[in-house]
Amino acid sequence: MKKNNKNITSPFRYWFIISLFIISTFVLFSRAVYLQVIDADFLKKEGDRRSIRLISDPVHRGAIMDRNGEQLAISTPVDSIIAEPRKVLKADKIDLIALASILNISQQKLIERLNNNIKRDFLYLDRHANSNTVKVIKELSIKGVYTQPEYKRYYPSAEITAHIIGFTNIDDIGQEGIELAYDEILKGNSGKKLVLKDRKRRIVRDIESVIASKPGTDINLSIDKRIQYLAHRELSTAIKAHAAKSGSLVMLDVKTGEVIAMVGQPSFNPNNLRIADRKAIRNRNVTDSYEPGSTMKVFTIAAGLESGIFTPQTIIDTSPGIFRVGNKSISDHHDYGSIDVTTIITKSSNIGASKIALALKPEFFYDLLVRFGFGDTTNSGYPGEQSGVLRFYDKWSEQDMATLSFGYGIQVTPLKLAQAYAVIANDGLKLPVSFIKITKPNMSERVISENIARQIKMMLETVVSSGGTARKASIEGYRVLGKTGTTLKYNAQAGTYYDDRYRSLFVGIVPAVNPRFVTVVVIDEPDKDKGYYGGDVAAPVFSKVMQGALRILDVPPDNLNGFNNSIIANIDKKISKDLESVDNDGT
Repeated sequence: MKKNNKNITSPFRYWFIISLFIISTFVLFSRAVYLQVIDADFLKKEGDRRSIRLISDPVHRGAIMDRNGEQLAISTPVDSIIAEPRKVLKADKIDLIALASILNISQQKLIERLNNNIKRDFLYLDRHANSNTVKVIKELSIKGVYTQPEYKRYYPSAEITAHIIGFTNIDDIGQEGIELAYDEILKGNSGKKLVLKDRKRRIVRDIESVIASKPGTDINLSIDKRIQYLAHRELSTAIKAHAAKSGSLVMLDVKTGEVIAMVGQPSFNPNNLRIADRKAIRNRNVTDSYEPGSTMKVFTIAAGLESGIFTPQTIIDTSPGIFRVGNKSISDHHDYGSIDVTTIITKSSNIGASKIALALKPEFFYDLLVRFGFGDTTNSGYPGEQSGVLRFYDKWSEQDMATLSFGYGIQVTPLKLAQAYAVIANDGLKLPVSFIKITKPNMSERVISENIARQIKMMLETVVSSGGTARKASIEGYRVLGKTGTTLKYNAQAGTYYDDRYRSLFVGIVPAVNPRFVTVVVIDEPDKDKGYYGGDVAAPVFSKVMQGALRILDVPPDNLNGFNNSIIANIDKKISKDLESVDNDGT
């Protein structure tokens, strides 16, 4: 009986299994046909959705170079570490500990940050990460943690060009200086492209460009890096030597209006803004306006000469060294007696300048100052440039006219003062200030006559003579034009001037015969005990910077007699030293 049952059921099982196999094979085959043929487009799209990505195609920011092509700001490729918070939180605990260690934060802080951004698909963990950090991250392959290529700004000259170049933020957008002023030109346009990525979000290959990228445009500044370095060094040395609070220096090309050098102290390192003093970031040459002191006398005398009332030889009585205007007393360092207009500049007589101003109509004096550009910016386009202060003439009293003549009651930036003196140096023609290298001459504007400008230049040369106030501004082999200034600083809170805080200024033009450059030096609050007059503090900085600049730029000397005499003196000195050595060793 049992034997018969076994024979009956065995064929049934056999055919059941065979049928099941045939049906399964048919179902799988049908499913494969459906997926590969009927639903192929859908599956392809799903696959592409998981592996093909539309990403930004970052471009490098345009380089900033000096007039000779030396790089002052460049963009370097870097990687940032990014994460998908949900995936990272699901990673092994060991990976989280390793990640926290690499990022130099606690594991608790990392987890807290990831949880706070749990709904986001993209989170920066370390922007512009260190190359070693990036290398370790790539080796560990932590789930949900990736790297992303970007660009970072680097400034080779660091603090030497910091004030003029400025800097960008972490998104490579200009924030200060030239970086801000020319941001639209420098930044370029990032594009979009389709790429194939693997499961670790690494780019396998580029598929196609959707939006073409356009790198930023390079620009050449008017700055000469060699002179910029020289100016930075000498200004820094002077600030330390005189224990001063701050300082500024700007140098313009008289013939083109180009800024050749512009430095300030204290400075900062734009490559490490985390430790930068925010107060040191501003460019004092364009953002800070000062009372220019005796450097203003040049423009007072220009107005006097233009009025026809005065000539360089006109005699003015400055005795007895004190001049009363209303209830205010104006004084000179000495009683210079009766002196001509040229000597007013040579000796920097406040009384002489006051008497010239008081002989003029206020509107006439005001008009000349406006033509020079006082009370306005230089229109250089530099961010944050201040216009200074020049009150309208209908508000001037006699005291205002008198003090204005020697630089009180008016405020100018060092850049504006340099432009105004460049008018004198350029025979009365004013050129726009440019931070970009000039390839073709700009249109000039006549401010004063060529004759008046030349008369003033002759007066300015006496300032640097043995009888002037700026003997320390002299440069071997060159004739120098210049004017000193020393002002008391104003205490805005008290409404009066400090009696022990000064600002020392010097403006120089060189060479005298065919002027090429004008340089303004401002030293703020030098230690009174170490000297505070412009001729003692600011003038030597001008001399050292320009001596090097003229040599670097190969500007021919215009004082060959003085130069030759100096050479002869040095040769005689060397011969005497050699003879002394001979006597000592007996050979």
